[in-house]
Order: sequence, then C-alpha cells, then structure tokens
Amino acid sequence: MQVTAELNETAKSAWCREHGFAPQELEQCRQSATQVLAAPEEARASRADTKADRQRIKTLSRELRCKDQALQMI
Repeated sequence: MQVTAELNETAKSAWCREHGFAPQELEQCRQSATQVLAAPEEARASRADTKADRQRIKTLSRELRCKDQALQMI
C-alpha cells in the first residue's frame, strides 16, 4: 500500500493491473488497515498483560502435568 499511496488514479490503476489487483480491493485493504491501526490502545494487550498471561499458562500447565502424573499412579 505504501507503493500506491502517492500514485495518481491512472498510475494506481496501472499498478493494480500489473500486480493482479482490482482498484476496489486496494481500497478495501487500505480501509481495513486504517481501522486496525486506529483501534484504541486499551483494546490491544499490553506487554505486561501478555507476560502475565504467559506466566499463568506456564503455571497452569505445570499443575496439570503434576495432576495427570498423580492420576496415572492410581
């Protein structure tokens, strides 16, 4: 999309034909990217939240393995 951002309509249409895109597809892609990038910061997981989630998953996995081993011994 960066390639086509500064092109005029004629050049953009030529680029689309050359690369197998329809101009409408290019516009839809641009709109989708704009919406995703405009998402509020609160909606994105922070680095600390992601780290905490990974640690929680690791702890739960460890507990599950221990419980599975205990059940196999019965």
